[in-house]
Amino acid sequence: MKSLRSVSAEALASDAQVARQSLESVAHNLYPLLFKASYLLEQADVIHDLLARWPLEEFRLGALLGPSAEHPADLRERACRVCLEACVRGLAASGPRRLRVADLTGIRDVQVPQCPCGRTLGRWGRTALLARTCCELQAERCAPGRPVEVLADLFVTDGNFEAVVQALQPAGPAPLRLRCLSFRADSLGPGQLLHVLRLAGPGALRKLEVVHNVRLHTGLVEQLLGRVGFPQLVSLTLPARALDGEDPHLAAVARALSQMTQLTELSVAFSNLTGKIQSLLGPLQTPLRALDLGNCALNHADMAFLASCPHASRLEVLDLSGHELAGLYPATFCRLLGRAAGTLRVLTLEECGIADSHVSVVALALSPCLALQELRFLGNPLSARALERLFAALCALPELRCVEFPVPKDCYPEGAAYPEDPGASGFDRQKYDLIAEQLRALLLRAGREDIRISSPLFGSFDPDIQETSNELGAFLLQAFKSALEKFSRALKQME
Repeated sequence: MKSLRSVSAEALASDAQVARQSLESVAHNLYPLLFKASYLLEQADVIHDLLARWPLEEFRLGALLGPSAEHPADLRERACRVCLEACVRGLAASGPRRLRVADLTGIRDVQVPQCPCGRTLGRWGRTALLARTCCELQAERCAPGRPVEVLADLFVTDGNFEAVVQALQPAGPAPLRLRCLSFRADSLGPGQLLHVLRLAGPGALRKLEVVHNVRLHTGLVEQLLGRVGFPQLVSLTLPARALDGEDPHLAAVARALSQMTQLTELSVAFSNLTGKIQSLLGPLQTPLRALDLGNCALNHADMAFLASCPHASRLEVLDLSGHELAGLYPATFCRLLGRAAGTLRVLTLEECGIADSHVSVVALALSPCLALQELRFLGNPLSARALERLFAALCALPELRCVEFPVPKDCYPEGAAYPEDPGASGFDRQKYDLIAEQLRALLLRAGREDIRISSPLFGSFDPDIQETSNELGAFLLQAFKSALEKFSRALKQME
């Protein structure tokens, strides 16, 4: 329940003109409540003025929007464009204030906008806005003074690269000093990546995501980790095919990873690591909490190492998509989940060839995972009857809240090869809806209406890809054009 102070703050914020005129008489310890009320009501002008005269030394957006004893609402999923732009404009406004640190992290990007206006600003957009604002302030040649340190989660692509670089290396005094806590890179060349990471302050970086269209190979990964250095890095994501088990540089990559004493989250999906998991993960100094080995062509030796290594008993998030676990390594798979059962919260087993005949093995492997909260197993050729058997077993997992299940084989013509595309000819959407409703009824009868189930027909929502889809499309077209030109030149040489 909201406190009387919170109700009063909302009443004041509801009239923007009165609120702005009253700011000088508002007690400093009420500014956080008034900010949250203004954010809730999308009063951009009030937010701007609050930030422009913020009377405290710190402004931490995620903490202010999160639930509190006085105002229990959680607004962190409201990436409201109007409010966030007002925050940045307020930070850029000149004037006397005590503010020294503005932490703009903590916002969660979701598929359905949570703000009333329905207009959101994603991570890429927030990065572009901050960089553009910093560049504009640099151009104004402001008088020297103690700058406000702005902490941000940066998302850099070729489209905003130049602005981010300029924002990170001001030529002179700047009122806002951009600092990076987490960094995501997409559609950048290796040289661009190394350059901007050095400017972003890798010594303080906690999370690094290098994804999709950054073409790294094992030797470049060694350079990235060795030359730049990330002593505080907790989470590392590398792009597809970044590592190759046959490359002699893999040992150096493993040594570099072992020197990151804070590293607890590692994603190397779509790398070729057959027989090399022990070489890569064995030297790590700290147990991993999150591990993504999806589509890494693991063999029995790799699975055996995972099931017996120190990481297994600490894992909270595990992705083993693209491996026929229940078919090829049933005993090792069961042993791995048994070791991880005490901590495992999120498990992803997409496109693992799980068929009706494997349901008993999967149910047995999952049975000790009493802490499991999310299970995703899209792309597995299961019938509606097999899904019912599996869901009956899932009802026994007390913490389970979210299940993403595959479109049943029954929804396609009999004898058809199991397609991954629900838009394929013959897909029976009406039948799918009926089966999904039957699965929900099964959960309801078992008293597990708290489990949310779905089949994302076109894959799970990725807000970062959604936001940069146009740039990604242009990048792919350019790559396709370059490939055609190389092919044409090769044909001419053959002639």
